[in-house]
Amino acid sequence: MNAQILSYLHDHLDDYLADLRTLTSVDSGTLLKPGVDWVQDWMQARLEELGFAVERLPQERLGDNLLGGRAGRGGKRVLLLGHADTVFPAGTAAARPMRIDGSKILGPGTCDMKAGLLAGLYAVRALDAAGFHDYGAIHFLVVSDEEIHDRGSLPLIRQTARVSDVAFTLEAARANGDIVTARKTAVWATVRVEGKAAHAGVEPEKGRSAIVALMRHLIAIDALNGFRPGVTVNIGRIEGGTQPNVVAEAARAELDLRAWRDADIPDLLDAIRAQLSSEVLPGTTAHLDVKLEGAMPAMERTPAVAALEAATQRLAGELGFSVTGASTGGASDASFVAAEGVPVLDGLGPIGGLDHSPDEYIELDSIVPRTALLAMLIAEAGREE
Repeated sequence: MNAQILSYLHDHLDDYLADLRTLTSVDSGTLLKPGVDWVQDWMQARLEELGFAVERLPQERLGDNLLGGRAGRGGKRVLLLGHADTVFPAGTAAARPMRIDGSKILGPGTCDMKAGLLAGLYAVRALDAAGFHDYGAIHFLVVSDEEIHDRGSLPLIRQTARVSDVAFTLEAARANGDIVTARKTAVWATVRVEGKAAHAGVEPEKGRSAIVALMRHLIAIDALNGFRPGVTVNIGRIEGGTQPNVVAEAARAELDLRAWRDADIPDLLDAIRAQLSSEVLPGTTAHLDVKLEGAMPAMERTPAVAALEAATQRLAGELGFSVTGASTGGASDASFVAAEGVPVLDGLGPIGGLDHSPDEYIELDSIVPRTALLAMLIAEAGREE
């Protein structure tokens, strides 16, 4: 069967490239609903051609979400997960159309993640060509808002994960070819400090600088980096005061908190709150605002994930290349799947890099072998009882 999969993908590489040119010719930045919906229209038509029952979940402001499902002859239920949105503004596709430069394919959304969406489609097509249907079901979920913080698709991702047994995320493989087997949890929090305003020249002694208090707190908060293995605290943005001749009455800082384990975040928040309760400048008060709902959970490398990684390495060896599982602090929708207890691998698209930049690319020579690897993984994971 593996030879049939490879043969199909080699024979249809030109079709894949034509489809990629089509998809990257449309601006689909998250807030460009018509463009995102165009991509979803295109994906829906291709999924329906493959016999998927497709549910279109409309959204008023953002692009629609898309969920396709197709039953097999038995075995496990496999989830393929991707997103239709990019980060690029209107006009980017026309200004930088897809081009092939040696071994690289450049263009907006090539790596993140239109090439990955196509890898999912062509993997299913290759399995069909090989006559393989020994899976319980294939769910193909394409969300429209992966590139922004305030999202509406998270309940849909979690619900779809709950009716799946194993998942593969169609983000590109890392630039060195690694897949991703672990990701950190990510939580954003805001420190707010209140002081007392006063004239900085006439009677500064009557003021209490919220900025000074905030800076003293932040020095201590920054020292919490590494208080558990892998815990990071980034002070990403600071605001305060009104103008130079006024003692600052208010100040705030925005934090990015990350850890390998979800369980480390509550302890980190407690440590920050303990610091904010200390009196660093009399007459000032400090508070912590944190929104845990919608925060990115950790994708932990469980024994089930390790088994998937081992299977991936073995199958890659059969295709003539090696694969390594990597851990990263970056976020992905795979984390929301993992939070539902479903084993998931990330980075099953072609090899690529420089996401979100004018030099974003995928490697031409990686398309066939990486899509074949995805198809073989679907087959191996899906056939298991």
